[in-house]
Amino acid sequence: MANDLLKTVDLRKHFKSTRGMNPLTRAKERVIRAVDGVSLSIPGGKTLAVVGESGCGKTTLARTLALLVPPTGGEIYFDGQRIDDGKVDDKEVYRKLQMVFQDPDSSLDPMMKVGDIVAEPLRGLTSMSDAEVRKTALESLIAVGLSGDFAERFPDQLSGGQKQRVAIARAISTRPRLLILDEPTSALDASVQAQILNLLVELQRKFSLSYMLITHNIAVAAYLSDAMAVMYAGNVVEYGPTSEVLEKPRHPYTMALMKSAPTPDPWKRTLLQIEIAGEVPSAIDPPSGCKFNPRCPFAEAVCVAEVPALTRITEEHTAACHFLQKTA
Repeated sequence: MANDLLKTVDLRKHFKSTRGMNPLTRAKERVIRAVDGVSLSIPGGKTLAVVGESGCGKTTLARTLALLVPPTGGEIYFDGQRIDDGKVDDKEVYRKLQMVFQDPDSSLDPMMKVGDIVAEPLRGLTSMSDAEVRKTALESLIAVGLSGDFAERFPDQLSGGQKQRVAIARAISTRPRLLILDEPTSALDASVQAQILNLLVELQRKFSLSYMLITHNIAVAAYLSDAMAVMYAGNVVEYGPTSEVLEKPRHPYTMALMKSAPTPDPWKRTLLQIEIAGEVPSAIDPPSGCKFNPRCPFAEAVCVAEVPALTRITEEHTAACHFLQKTA
């Protein structure tokens, strides 16, 4: 679509693995297909949630989109330009596209003051003067609910929620158009999670931000996202408006995720507790045909023989299953 801020076409990220190989046999290198042909898009000002079990490829997808690891194949377009071919200015890309990581303890330098942490992208990606850098860094801290006094503190003087606010302040300091949020609340207490989610909603409105949210928390995805992509073993198996996917899931894997999501309880975290029969398939030696077929209650011979294509259910809702009539 013309208003897509981010778009991928058949994006792939494979890793070579020599683990367990006998060097005397010179066996062929094995390939880990972490992301195996993903096409998706995020319109300006909207949020796409990517959900699925641990190991499905969500974080690898995020890191590939952020150009932290190079893609193996496919195409990435951002703000109207292809960015994966090495022909664009990386600084310009990173000024407009930032990432918030899952664990602020590992993403914040413990030897740097908060003010310097937030200012670092400004110094590296813009031509601002020192005075402008300090002013913008302070404005970013205030935008995430922290006073200017925090600029002189070190990360070990902050709570978990305050650390994540600093990480978000750093990400918005360059006034980007897209934030990639990799499990931004999973390392936080439940009450702090709600505060951070409300902050993200407020920042999206204030700065007209687009989000790509990586999460295995269905409640978080439902609260924050406009659209949802369900990943399984490196592929998107269902894709559409969040309300449609949650209310009328059509892929058997999505249906299993919905059934496995715990009932919200104010005294408990709402992390997705997967209890789906069978195990997540190997990314090195996945099942033939539909990768979900060993765990699927609807599977038949065709599911082993043929890979199902994403099939349109409604104008914006698609799912990759040979037996969508059974899941209606």
